[in-house]
Amino acid sequence: AWDACREVPDIQDESNPKKRLRFMKWFSCTIVGVLVFVLALFSKSSFLILVTLGSNSTLSIPAEHKPSALLGIGCVLVGPSVLLLLKSVWKFIFKSAAKPSKKTVLWVLTVESVVACGEVLLTVLAMPHFDIVTNVMILNSVSILSAVLQVAAECCANVQKRVIVVKLSSIIFSLLGYILFIVSYLINEDKLLKLIKPIGLAIFGTICVSLNWWENYSTLFKNHFLEKISKDIARTRNVACILSSVVKILITALVVGVSVPPAEWLSLKSIPTTVSTTVFGLVAVQIASSAMCRWFVVVACKMHALRCCFVVPMYIASVAVLIVFLIPLVTFYVHPTSSISFCESRTVQPLHSSPQWLMSLLTEVTGTLCTRLIVVERNIKGLAMLGSYALCWWLGLILGTVYIWFLKIQRIERTQDLFSKQMYEGAFLEQSMLLSTCFKKSDEPVTVYLCATMWHETYAEMMKIIISMFLDKYRPKINKPKDATFEFHIYFDDAFKDVNKGKARHANEYAEILVEVIREVYIFSEDDPCIFKKKPCLPQQKIISTPYGGRLEYTLPKGNTMMVHLKDKQLIRHKKRWSQIMYLYYILGWKLNRKYFKKFEEGSDKKTLREELKKEKENTYILALDGDTDFQPSAVLLLIDRLKLYPEVGAACGRIHPTGTPMVWYQKFEYAVGHWLQKTAEHVFGCVLCSPGCFSLFRGAALMDDNVMKRYTTRATEASQYVQYDQEDRWLCTLLLQQGWRVEYNAASDAYTNAPQDFKEFYNQRRRWGPSTMANTIDLLGSGRLTSKRNKSISKPYILYQVISMGASILGPATICLMIASFTFIMNMDPNLALLLATVPPTIYLILCFKLKSDTQIQIAAVMSILYAFLMTGTILSIIDMVKQQTFMTPAGLFLISMTLMYLITAALHPQEFSLIVYGLLYFLCIPSGYLMLVIYSIVNMNNVTWGTRETGGKAKTAAVHAIKKQVMQATCCRCPCGSSTEDEVEFWKELQKQYLEPLNENPEQQEKIAKDLKDLRNKVTFGFFICNAIWLVATMFLQAIGNSISLSIPKIYPNGTLAEGESFSVDPISLMFLLSFALLLFMQFFAMLYHIYTLIHFVAYVGTESKAIQKQS
Repeated sequence: AWDACREVPDIQDESNPKKRLRFMKWFSCTIVGVLVFVLALFSKSSFLILVTLGSNSTLSIPAEHKPSALLGIGCVLVGPSVLLLLKSVWKFIFKSAAKPSKKTVLWVLTVESVVACGEVLLTVLAMPHFDIVTNVMILNSVSILSAVLQVAAECCANVQKRVIVVKLSSIIFSLLGYILFIVSYLINEDKLLKLIKPIGLAIFGTICVSLNWWENYSTLFKNHFLEKISKDIARTRNVACILSSVVKILITALVVGVSVPPAEWLSLKSIPTTVSTTVFGLVAVQIASSAMCRWFVVVACKMHALRCCFVVPMYIASVAVLIVFLIPLVTFYVHPTSSISFCESRTVQPLHSSPQWLMSLLTEVTGTLCTRLIVVERNIKGLAMLGSYALCWWLGLILGTVYIWFLKIQRIERTQDLFSKQMYEGAFLEQSMLLSTCFKKSDEPVTVYLCATMWHETYAEMMKIIISMFLDKYRPKINKPKDATFEFHIYFDDAFKDVNKGKARHANEYAEILVEVIREVYIFSEDDPCIFKKKPCLPQQKIISTPYGGRLEYTLPKGNTMMVHLKDKQLIRHKKRWSQIMYLYYILGWKLNRKYFKKFEEGSDKKTLREELKKEKENTYILALDGDTDFQPSAVLLLIDRLKLYPEVGAACGRIHPTGTPMVWYQKFEYAVGHWLQKTAEHVFGCVLCSPGCFSLFRGAALMDDNVMKRYTTRATEASQYVQYDQEDRWLCTLLLQQGWRVEYNAASDAYTNAPQDFKEFYNQRRRWGPSTMANTIDLLGSGRLTSKRNKSISKPYILYQVISMGASILGPATICLMIASFTFIMNMDPNLALLLATVPPTIYLILCFKLKSDTQIQIAAVMSILYAFLMTGTILSIIDMVKQQTFMTPAGLFLISMTLMYLITAALHPQEFSLIVYGLLYFLCIPSGYLMLVIYSIVNMNNVTWGTRETGGKAKTAAVHAIKKQVMQATCCRCPCGSSTEDEVEFWKELQKQYLEPLNENPEQQEKIAKDLKDLRNKVTFGFFICNAIWLVATMFLQAIGNSISLSIPKIYPNGTLAEGESFSVDPISLMFLLSFALLLFMQFFAMLYHIYTLIHFVAYVGTESKAIQKQS
């Protein structure tokens, strides 16, 4: 009790989100909800105005020009089909092109034909004869079939009566609406014969349209035919959408064309400009607002703002539209200007002569009420009947879709899992969105194994990773979490040392540090630090002897398990890739596959076991971690969401933040730009090529796929393999991509890792990364044709994008030389002489790299980097050149300003990271070091395949360690149960060691041969790499020498837009093309970043849902 005080690290408590995060969620939901409502209002209003302009009661458009309004209605109906057709054709060409069965094709053609006919019959032939109240509310009656099918399904399922009553009420209200609608016209109207046909067409049309959402309600019935059709449509979605779109477009065009006599269509040739502008302006507003409204509805659902941002705006849209169109009528009677009625006051107001265009259209729509005798005569019973059937249809829609109010969906639910239809219906925006909302699907829990590979990390680094891995209280196993369960594994390389002159092997000081860190984290992670509570000095643990060394098993306070695998490099192969292979086969092979094999031996059904095994593979995830990674629970859960929702995703990575001393400042901005632009562009245009091993989530089914895990065990035997396999993160992703799996990036999932702290360590790290990145990219591009067939996310345009990016990377050194040479305008030096001088230092450094040791090369690079940084400050003087020229309207000036603005805007769109823009200046000064000196060092030293960083380990001895250095492992053995693995597990480890993980016994002759092959490979690559740069520089030099004869002359333009007479700039075509190509790449990445900003949606959804889940657990 006397030692109750604790030393607790500063850990963010994510169970209580910060106020600004809660405000961000509230603000985002408010904006989205308002936009959904306003856009739905615009969509519905513009469509109803078109319907009114197509009726005979309108006074604004002459009768001979009515076909233009009907054509506008037709355009509104086919608008979504055109958008869906374009989207599906794009996906068909560049992604999936699976073809449906003949039955599916016939079914799609039949249903879509019926639906298209129903839409045209209702909107083109029937609605122009009705009043605005009827037109607004009759669209809601398309929910009739939905309610009938729901009642039938719930009767078959023996659902509680009170649940069926709601759906039954929807049917009653819809039918009552139809009855009152018919009776209202039969009793109260004098032109009944003319209205019988429109009434019949309207009712028949709504029933036909209600078939449109059959796919959603087919899930309610266990009908083999419908299930088979639905699965085939899901498998061949792109082709099915193309067929349905084409059918709808053709049927709509045919019926609209037939509905108007051919002679009247000729009037379109002489249509007044005001009429065409009004009609097609309304069409444009309707299509644009509908498409945007649907997009924001999807956003609202993904943000978990289903009720306030989707359901409520959709329900009140019809009422709000009705109120808007009744404004002229209310205004007329509230502020009467004469004794005549509203209908008597209507006058012909052609569109071109009306100063109040909008009010004129509103009055026209309201004036449709004047076609009803009950309005003209102010028949109270008739008006009550009108309001009653309108209210019945509206209530029918609400009660038929009330299930959405209680729908439980996942964060960032897939759009195809949210809505059964891939697009909205032009005339039925809110109805189509509500009725196509899918019913609840079961959410299967997943198992996540957090696997950290460690070597000789420091005490502080170990503390970071252990704190991060203590997700115990966020998903307590004792509470049986419904979404994810966790198990924690640490694979510790080289954890033993010789004692007693090699007679025995004991755990070394690094393993002792880890044990102490786990004990400390266990103590301060207690929820109740009360002194009256007995505190365990150590967590509950076991010590198990294993064929590879030993294992510590901890049971954490909330029931989860943590295992520390201590590897003896004399017993098992060490280094990171072999540790990864170790946990892949232990978790996926031993723990997963063996479980089902034992069930099979016990007599379980083979087919059932195969299905269960397949499902568990898909729901088993491995989070790969480094020993110094720091992350929050939200980062893991956000990655889990991506894999849960997208079965084709094999891996997902987050935003990596480097931490450390001032040497890391350059890397902070480099990482930021790489993630802001490059990673997002890869994610949007195709696939992420590298998911970093320090923080990435992998799907078990993807790792266990053919040519992935098995090939990952390949031991390098050739020079090129030593280069490619060395960077295991990128090679594993290459294997996944080639096998057809998608790799994604989530910008909201943040993780922090220690970056190289000094110049030497940084250069050695990038010496390993550079050649390996190039080797894996070339490997992927080399198999581009086959990969694009297997992987629907890697299209041929994306491969072209990567080829251009690779070309830009290869020509990086020459580009830096050209940039340095361009700064010599200050000394009025000859351009060719300047270029020659700019190439001399890197050429000398290139030669020295072949002669000197790597440490000496790095020292020279450090000195030259400083000198180049001074030179780069001269680029600021390029502003002086702009001042001298009195314009920035030059290719270089525009490029410089555009890039600056682009980076500033990009940083502004990441407000939490905006401060990193300060490091941009250091990054700018270090461009020659990073893209010239480092490239030369990496290529020339690619024959050095050692790790380059952490070769000797971190500082082990700390105050905390000194106290336990000689007693931790031995004392632990005394207090905790010891044991050994089961016979089966021992046999597994022995077979795994023999097959893949035996310690490497290097043959000196083989080593000498590999070293020679690596040098030969280095020489070939270096020659090819730098000959490309030399050709580029020589070509530029010749073009400058030839002069104006082939140069492009660009007129000089002053900032105010005036042209300078007789003055121009000369630019050689190659330089201009390279500048434009590089600028195009950057702008493509910038726009991809803008698109990828939807990650904010995911984060907002997490803020709202996770805090509630944790509060429930509490």
